[in-house]
Amino acid sequence: MPAHRISIVGTVFCRDIARTMNRAAAWLSAIRPKTLSMAVIPVVVATALAWRQQVVIDWFVFAATLLAAVMIQAGTNLHNDASDFERGADTQQRLGPARATAQGWLTARQVKKGSMLAFLIAFAAGIYLVSVGGWPILLLGIAALVSAAAYSGGPRPLSYTGFSELFVYLFFGVAAVMGSFYLQALELHWMAFAIGTALGLLAAAVLVVNNTRDIDADRQAGRRTLAVRFGIGFSSAEYLLLILLPFMLPFFMPGGLIRWLPLLLLPWAVVLVLRFYQQPHGVGMNAILVQTAQLQLLFGVTVALTLLL
Repeated sequence: MPAHRISIVGTVFCRDIARTMNRAAAWLSAIRPKTLSMAVIPVVVATALAWRQQVVIDWFVFAATLLAAVMIQAGTNLHNDASDFERGADTQQRLGPARATAQGWLTARQVKKGSMLAFLIAFAAGIYLVSVGGWPILLLGIAALVSAAAYSGGPRPLSYTGFSELFVYLFFGVAAVMGSFYLQALELHWMAFAIGTALGLLAAAVLVVNNTRDIDADRQAGRRTLAVRFGIGFSSAEYLLLILLPFMLPFFMPGGLIRWLPLLLLPWAVVLVLRFYQQPHGVGMNAILVQTAQLQLLFGVTVALTLLL
């Protein structure tokens, strides 16, 4: 083949590779992989609790539970990306990380199709989980899927109301841990509720940072989050409680000295509270949001280690 044709083929090939990589990066941006830990950690900790209670772990059930949880989170993120753009809540000037639909990297229709695919995968995994856990898991799965779709969709999205923190607390904390534990043990345990509460409060704290950062844009878009309704002073008090209350959990954990392992993170939590109070709302809160999510992740890891060691 002549050299000039080789050059043309190489150029076209490189262009196609670059286009594919850009499309993959756009989808990753829409899925928001950094938030998926909030779906993973409750399943991991619940399984560790089941092991602590001398339950024989069914690893296929664990994998299916993890898949369903991650797909619901990914589907919610995708649906939120497209719906917020369509409602005018997200623009290219948003203070948080760039959104794929608002930036024009993907169309709203494409992102909604991706969201539907994620929900269908979660539904498929859920069918198997219902065969294991019965009607309680069926009710929980339906509630999770409906709430995920309603978080940013429908006539009154949950994310546009003062119920978004409650949604996160329930479904990324209490329901996630208790449901995952029940699928392994086929019974409930008060410790699953306690752990779910701690993880759910920390997950809700992430949302408080997000809503406080976006308070001006949310007010203009018609969102009535708690931050918009009651102001930054309320958000500061809310953040303090959501961040610090989970550190009561070790007092109720089984075991010896190892149960105090999560308290190693308490100084970091206190620093985050102080930074939240001092940081003006706006783009400067992005670092606090990331570190709050990291705190929730590491808190879950230390709780799991406490249960396993």
